[in-house]
Amino acid sequence: MKISEITVSDVAAYLRLATGDYDATVIAAIMAAAKKFIIDYTGIPETDETSSTIDDYPDFYIAYMSLCADMYDNRSMYYDNGLKNKSQINKTVETVLNMHSLNLL
Repeated sequence: MKISEITVSDVAAYLRLATGDYDATVIAAIMAAAKKFIIDYTGIPETDETSSTIDDYPDFYIAYMSLCADMYDNRSMYYDNGLKNKSQINKTVETVLNMHSLNLL
């Protein structure tokens, strides 16, 4: 399946959310963020007349859905790793921010 063909209900089904048990606006925002993540991480465009796009890679479907699941399940900047006073930064959030960081040394 192509990323451009995936709907909010497809993502909700992947997340095992029943109809009415989720906010479609939140799922849509997660979908947009996951798509942008793939585009920024790979450098492959969403649309292009002359070269490959993210829809040309069928394996991106699983990466996309996995990103959506991670973004839905881990909706905070930090997560508790089980150690006292030792929180870890969410790796997806860290990667997104690093891809856009202008102040790296």
